[in-house]
Amino acid sequence: MSATPIDPALVDPGAERVAEYARRGYADDVLPIRPQERTWRTTQFLTVWMGPIHNILSYFTVVGFFALGLSAWQVVAAIMTSAVIVSLGYVLNGQAAAKYGVPFAMQLREAFGHKGALLPTWIRGIIAGVVFFGLTTVSSAKAFDVVFTTIFPGFMDIGGGGDIFGLPIPTAISYLVTWVITVALFLGGQKFLGRFSTWANPAVFVLVVIAVVLAVVNAGGFGEVFAFQAAHTAVTPLIFISCVSALVSNWAGPIVNTGDYTRNATSMKAPAIGFPIGVIGSYILFALVTVSFMASLQVATRGEFDISSPGVFVQAINSIGNPFVVVLLILAMNVGAIAFCVFGNMLPAGLQLTAQLPKVFTVRRAAVLSAVLGTLMLPWVFLENTDVLFLFYSFIGSMFGPIAGIMLASYFIEGRKTLDLDGIYADYKGGQKGSLPAYNWRAVGLLIVSFVITMAGTVLKDVEVLVQIKNLAFFAGLFIGFVGYALLTLAARRRA
Repeated sequence: MSATPIDPALVDPGAERVAEYARRGYADDVLPIRPQERTWRTTQFLTVWMGPIHNILSYFTVVGFFALGLSAWQVVAAIMTSAVIVSLGYVLNGQAAAKYGVPFAMQLREAFGHKGALLPTWIRGIIAGVVFFGLTTVSSAKAFDVVFTTIFPGFMDIGGGGDIFGLPIPTAISYLVTWVITVALFLGGQKFLGRFSTWANPAVFVLVVIAVVLAVVNAGGFGEVFAFQAAHTAVTPLIFISCVSALVSNWAGPIVNTGDYTRNATSMKAPAIGFPIGVIGSYILFALVTVSFMASLQVATRGEFDISSPGVFVQAINSIGNPFVVVLLILAMNVGAIAFCVFGNMLPAGLQLTAQLPKVFTVRRAAVLSAVLGTLMLPWVFLENTDVLFLFYSFIGSMFGPIAGIMLASYFIEGRKTLDLDGIYADYKGGQKGSLPAYNWRAVGLLIVSFVITMAGTVLKDVEVLVQIKNLAFFAGLFIGFVGYALLTLAARRRA
């Protein structure tokens, strides 16, 4: 069998340079992956998010759109708009890593400086990775409660109504089970994860399709499904865009560190084709699940449910009626949630910490630490109501938006589609100065300024424009980061 031709657009640093970077103390996990060592083709990029998109936390988020007054058609429009934006973000921000084979944490040095990169690294790897791990795991645990109750009647009576730091004991058991499965899957290694996503995610897709058919039947047909509207309040364009921003923020972490996946690409075309087809196709089904399940719940409960409760989607799953299908569906969605935790949270956290502290962490050790910290932050507090969840997404968007914008401007405008590998992997600790500054204050300062502007509406609630900017935090931050950094770069060129 002949070897697959190597895409000439990919940059091969050569074995000698990679070996030299390793001698400088860089861990194997953060070294450039040479083109001939890469394994991800279009199929992997097409299927990698098919399962993770169908995680309970994402559905908790979208159900909140109904509470704001959106109709079924408007929710579908918001979801599909998000799909296009997310897939575009994956493709554009993944180009540099696909070309050079470097992970996100190392690529950040090009834009922020070799020490300045610590700030966005900790934002993505610790704050977001840890928090999202906890939120996803606890939302999956709440769904697992239904599975365990179906299999073991009386499961929710365990502990006699007691709780552990505010989490009911039965749900704490479900949380522990979810946590162990997630960590074990991650420890299986990246090759195992690639095979897992290739086969498990399409299986999730099939099970979800079956559930959609049952939900549509329960609701009385597609006409009833798309006529569903939980709250009849006026929906302004700003409210609609805020919903899109929240859903994009839910997937903004992978947009920022998409290089951790595209660095495995066997060609530049693989992610450029696989990501849009996989993401947009998955979101179409995601949209159908959301509206059909809520319409099914409307019929099953005769409208007696609290649309403002994030946990209402678990009730919607139960409205399917068939216990066997409900159990399979929850298991399938939790496969998606676990995959989301592994690919979107544990892996980035592990890579980021290892890149910055290679003598302290390995990817596995750092990722497990993020899982522990994600529990210690008591994530169930964030899921008490929709308002808290949306505030969290504004917070995340206010950081991820400008990071993504700065990275895009750095690569496409400042670097003109090139990365300085020798500068990125310079032996700074060994006394080598390197070609990159310790801090790129244009990027660091812009990130801080953008965060202050986008979150000011949280404190200055009487200033309407700042409140709206906060509601559109990801988009506002992306604009400030990209345009601001591009202008500062052009100004620096003129001065030079």
